[in-house]
Amino acid sequence: MNSNITEIIDHVVTSITFFRPEVCLIITFIICIFASLFVRKKQSFSAFIITIVGFLFSSVFLIQQLANTGTGFFNMIHIDNLAIYSRLVIAIGAIITAIFIQQRQPRNNGDVHTVLIAATIGMFLLTMTTHWLVIFIGIEMVSIASYILVGYFSTDKKQSEAAMKYALFGSVCAAIMLYGLSLIYGLTGNLDFSSLDHIKGLMTAPDAIVSIATLFIFVGFGFKLGFVPLHIWTPDVYQGAPTAITAFLSTLPKMAAFILLARLYQAWSDTLFYFSELVTSFIIVLAIITMLVGNLAALRQTDAKRLMAYSSIGHTGFLLMAIFAYKQSFEYLLFYLIAYTIMNFIAFIFIDYIEKYTKSSSLLSYSGLGKQMPLLFTLFTFVAISLIGLPPTMGFVGKLMVFTSVFDIYQESNNTFVLLMLIIGALTSVISLFFYFRLPLYAFLKEGKPTEIHNPPIDLLTIIAIFLTLLLLLLGLFPNLLLDILR
Repeated sequence: MNSNITEIIDHVVTSITFFRPEVCLIITFIICIFASLFVRKKQSFSAFIITIVGFLFSSVFLIQQLANTGTGFFNMIHIDNLAIYSRLVIAIGAIITAIFIQQRQPRNNGDVHTVLIAATIGMFLLTMTTHWLVIFIGIEMVSIASYILVGYFSTDKKQSEAAMKYALFGSVCAAIMLYGLSLIYGLTGNLDFSSLDHIKGLMTAPDAIVSIATLFIFVGFGFKLGFVPLHIWTPDVYQGAPTAITAFLSTLPKMAAFILLARLYQAWSDTLFYFSELVTSFIIVLAIITMLVGNLAALRQTDAKRLMAYSSIGHTGFLLMAIFAYKQSFEYLLFYLIAYTIMNFIAFIFIDYIEKYTKSSSLLSYSGLGKQMPLLFTLFTFVAISLIGLPPTMGFVGKLMVFTSVFDIYQESNNTFVLLMLIIGALTSVISLFFYFRLPLYAFLKEGKPTEIHNPPIDLLTIIAIFLTLLLLLLGLFPNLLLDILR
């Protein structure tokens, strides 16, 4: 008995080496709370500095893990290149989010930085686990933190309503997912979806019960990813939340959830033959419907943030197609996820920058601004080109790789649904051209009311957006610069 306890303690201590980035964030979380409580005069600024330092130290530990991959905590966490690079991107995205919050909401935001750290810890967990208990903890950490972030800066009825809708809808989805997990555990007696016992349990269980349990689990995924029909919260929350929080919600939680979904799809499709066909068909149908609904609904939007919300839904469908195409080539999926994250951050930074001076996110308020902000709208147009998937951008390279891979799968399988998904993906990319190009259309070709905006100052956030835009061009021309690292 004593030897078993000793072995368990030794294993836990050894596993801590794989958990250093998260331990660093946990310590930062605690320090940030104390800073918010006791550093009264400059609490928000002190919390901001502590948050940035914590994310930087966590990033250093992540880079060090590249030479020390493995598993820990009794196979509950898996440290591989996918987990390391995705967490590194999330940490960098969290730094940008913290800067975004600090510059746009400089007062009384100490608690928000603390919540952002907690959300990041949850996202880290999602990218490196195959254990359902850890997954549920991670999803709830991200979800609860997101509810707080959406509602924290509420100043009017619309923002409060968005926060309430988000929290209620998320709570229902979490309860349904938890019920699905209880069914899966009852059928398998195991919570590690990549383990042999788990797979055997699913293979011997009744197909109908397994299908129902899987459907319930996908409700939880659907809430985080925003695919149809669980997308209904997205437009209201994106429009009602502060733009900094909207940028966060549209990128980092989605990235973590997609990494987790990719691991799940790989584990189940490689071993469960009946289940492989079921899950594959389910993902194909979801991808087709989500791409259509997201892009067609975006055509009717007159608000930039709602337009980006439906655009995000459309990209979710395309990312589902990427998971189907690259279930074993994670570097290509990660490439597209990084491109998506960069593009959305830039778009929301520019939208916020314009909203700061026009006091509106309506597309009509962009009329004539191209003459007053030529650099910004030129870069914004370039980002729109990347979101559509046109050369010479990173978005084009990502979409080209996905289309090529899906076409190769179709040639091998002759599956009509795969061909249909490929056609819908190409069609919706063409449709997206019409709503993305409305941004430069209003800015450069429509006359607006004269305003007093003359050479608005360039802040740190705008400099970050300009740098990221240049990065989109660089990685569009030389994608191997990133792909060689991810491999």
